[in-house]
Amino acid sequence: MTTEQQPRVQWLSRWGFVLAATGSAVGLGNIWKFPYMTGEHGGGAFVLVYLVCILAVGVPVMMTEIAFGRRGRGSPIDAVRRVVTESGRSSAWSLLGWMAMLCGFMILSFYVVVAGWSFSYLWKMLSGGLNGSGVDDMVAIFVANNENPLNLGFWSTLVTLATMLIVGKGVQAGIEKSVSWMMPGMVIMLLILIGYGVFSGGFGEAWRFLFSFNTGSLSSEGMLAALGHAFFTLSLASGAILTYGSYLPAGASIARTTLGVAAADTLVALMAGLAIFPVIFANGMSPEGGPGLLFMSLPLAFQAMPLGTLFGVLFFIMLSMAALTSSISMVEATVSWLVDNKGITRRTAAWGTGIVLWLVSTLAMLSFNLGADWTLAGKHFFDWLDYLTSRWMMPLGGLGMVLLAGFVLKSESFREELGLAPYWHALWLFMVRYVSPLGILVIFVDALGIARLEFGLHWPWLLGVLILVTLIGELASPRLRRTLAG
Repeated sequence: MTTEQQPRVQWLSRWGFVLAATGSAVGLGNIWKFPYMTGEHGGGAFVLVYLVCILAVGVPVMMTEIAFGRRGRGSPIDAVRRVVTESGRSSAWSLLGWMAMLCGFMILSFYVVVAGWSFSYLWKMLSGGLNGSGVDDMVAIFVANNENPLNLGFWSTLVTLATMLIVGKGVQAGIEKSVSWMMPGMVIMLLILIGYGVFSGGFGEAWRFLFSFNTGSLSSEGMLAALGHAFFTLSLASGAILTYGSYLPAGASIARTTLGVAAADTLVALMAGLAIFPVIFANGMSPEGGPGLLFMSLPLAFQAMPLGTLFGVLFFIMLSMAALTSSISMVEATVSWLVDNKGITRRTAAWGTGIVLWLVSTLAMLSFNLGADWTLAGKHFFDWLDYLTSRWMMPLGGLGMVLLAGFVLKSESFREELGLAPYWHALWLFMVRYVSPLGILVIFVDALGIARLEFGLHWPWLLGVLILVTLIGELASPRLRRTLAG
């Protein structure tokens, strides 16, 4: 424990953290993005690579962020500063905390607009506003929904208000209490939708599509997409997990907690696929529907289903809750920093942040209508927020965190905080030094278009040899020998 740490509220239980962190990870990325990415990249082969990437990149980075948060017991800025000071390093490293906090706020500024689509479509499903005879009609409804600034602004404002209302109540009474019913409720609704899918006539095809491994569908593009999604789906490098980690009780195992969150996040993503694809296949639609899969293809499928309106309502309630649990996590870093450093109440910090968020998100919302012509270098304000966070800030922040933990800070701090057996700690150290940074660099290089990365079917063998050589070299180093010796 560092001497600067102040008493800090904690989750009532480890389960509270698991639900909150899973809620952060299980957002539109799992229910909206994962199914259509799976559809675009060939099904089971993509899922398999995604699971490997979760273990190789996502879990080590997440463990590192939680360890930073609990060790520093503060917002991303304060936690990183305290941990690096404890190791005798420059406080300039706290810039990583600033970038993480800013990144989370910027993501939320356009995320509330996307989350507003979920709430808007829930209302349309309830009120009969999704009637159409074909995909073209659904496209027209989606476009009209975005072209009306009052309509789109209303729903994004509603998401902002709901988020700040929950966060303003506090960690236990607000966040933990809310996710304790939203997350189980989301899973129950997914199970109901999967239950319907079993009898829809398309479940067998959906199961084969998700879990049949076909090496012919394993493209370079698909592998890179799986690697990128594995990193981003866990809400890494956005300040959310680090801040949630600062509320984790001292006795809770970071490794078991991280694996629990990663497993729950992946399970929900797969359940979403089993809920969505049977409906798609039963109605003769293509699983390669892209981003419009949920907002264009599914509403059309619900119309053709018995009790389609009921299942459509259940689906968009679930989607709205997933969006809300993620938005709560992304603003918590900013609220936490204001409470810790500016001497204001949590409620004041939440609503003050909400006002600024509303102003910025309004500019993002206008990119779809009144501000459609306001571009810089060919990008709207909405696009710039997405581009800067996903292409630059998140990869750089994640890379900085693992390199800081792996090479700069005293290993004793993380050995104590993680509480792993010597060999497991050595494995974690190897992953954050080599495998995770390599994965993040691959995402970074490909996303920026610096180089076109191609992998043949021999790539696993080449990667295995590279990892083996690196591991042998690391085992020979005195530092790791001391780690193995405990």
